Amino acid sequence: MGNWFTVERIDDATYALSEYAHYEHTHSYLLLGKQSALLIDTGLGVGNISRVVSTLTSLPVFAVATHAHWDHIGGHKHFPNFAVHEAERSWLEGQFPLPLAVVKAQLLKEPCAFPPEFAMQTYRLFCGTPYRILQDLDVFDLGGRVVQVLHTPGHSPGHMCFCEPEKGYLYTGDLIYLGCLDAYYPTTDPAAFARSAARVAKLPVSRILPAHHALDVPTDLLARVDAAFCELAAKNALHHGAGSFSFGDFQIRL
Repeated sequence: MGNWFTVERIDDATYALSEYAHYEHTHSYLLLGKQSALLIDTGLGVGNISRVVSTLTSLPVFAVATHAHWDHIGGHKHFPNFAVHEAERSWLEGQFPLPLAVVKAQLLKEPCAFPPEFAMQTYRLFCGTPYRILQDLDVFDLGGRVVQVLHTPGHSPGHMCFCEPEKGYLYTGDLIYLGCLDAYYPTTDPAAFARSAARVAKLPVSRILPAHHALDVPTDLLARVDAAFCELAAKNALHHGAGSFSFGDFQIRL
């Protein structure tokens, strides 16, 4: 395991497990309740995230992916109880829309000192049957802690954000973060991305917890991303092939 994962305490019962050595700067989040724990995303799968989780809790852990892209489900193999949105169930059951060679190329896109236990020749896309299929407004009750599912498609068909109304936390996956927001893949939908951004911009949020890059995210980013998509829509640029657009601390690639 080494120092591949960086553990950062968000509060007494919430941790970010980050992979800063890789250019994706992925974040997974461990949420502890009184009866169970929820792991939002499991990262790249090049280090054993379950070993880190076991040092933080002895509670039963359920895993969920904000979406079923390779960099969010890599550690699912360590958690038999995992959930996914119904729109991406087939991706986890052997129908992921990218071939393994393309995923490996993405993983190796920039130089990286991978952990000693990782071997590229044995790397595989995760496949498995989820224990639970999620839909919009479903909830996880962890015991004294409720996490709500928000279906926020656009970056992918089954993309989800997770919110905790009592804390004001919003786990945004690849919908909102500081950096380049991607809606140019064939499986993305720029118009749906815009609608999802507008939806979360209306939420009362005290903290944004993204899946990539900086953890210190200003809450006004929600409104600014929403406004950016509105601007692109007004220019008739909300479609694949429109290009990349910069808005300061974030970009939108269509």
